[in-house]
Amino acid sequence: MPRTGTAKETTVDKGKRITGVARETLAAQLKTDYEGGASIRSLANSTGRSYGFVHRILTETGVTLRARGGAIRPKPGA
Repeated sequence: MPRTGTAKETTVDKGKRITGVARETLAAQLKTDYEGGASIRSLANSTGRSYGFVHRILTETGVTLRARGGAIRPKPGA
C-alpha cells in the first residue's frame, strides 16, 4: 500500500500530459512507493493514472518489477 501523502500529492487530471519536472517528481515518488511494497494497481488508483502509465513510468525509472502474484484460490470442491 502506498504511504499516506506520497504519490497522491502529485495527482494530475486524468488524461492530462505530464512532462518535465512534474513527470520526474511523480516517477521518483512512484518508484519509492513501489519499492516500499505498493502495487502498480494501488499506485494507479491513488494517482488517478492508468495501470499502463504507472507500469511504463516504473520501467523507465529502472525498477525491477515484482512477479505477478496474489492468493491462489482453491479449486471448487477441493
